[in-house]
Amino acid sequence: QLQLVESGGGLVQAGGSLRLSCAVSGRTFSTVAMGWFRQAPGKERDFVTAIRWRDGSTYSADSVKGRFTISRDSAKNTVHLQMNSLKPEDTAVYYCAARDYSGSYSSQHEYNYWGQGTQVTVSS
Repeated sequence: QLQLVESGGGLVQAGGSLRLSCAVSGRTFSTVAMGWFRQAPGKERDFVTAIRWRDGSTYSADSVKGRFTISRDSAKNTVHLQMNSLKPEDTAVYYCAARDYSGSYSSQHEYNYWGQGTQVTVSS
């Protein structure tokens, strides 16, 4: 079992930056990958970015490439999402996810642990 707790959401103006964090506890040695997804009102949950725990390889949606960066701190069992050049369309609830088996990085159905979500609002 893994427990995930997100932090760092908030309100920011367009062009600004925010950093989200996700602290993992429990059977952390079993973590294979972690990802960030987001869900805007009335829309489905979309893949943002993911990281393979073993070697730090990252995968990102085209919409955030060059603006968002995922990283991990293995010693602290924490994943960060640095978001720069934010746009109003980035407004959503951001969810941290983790899984303890191999699978697709971009599919939410391949993650078996989820955080509670944190709101990110970008004003124009």
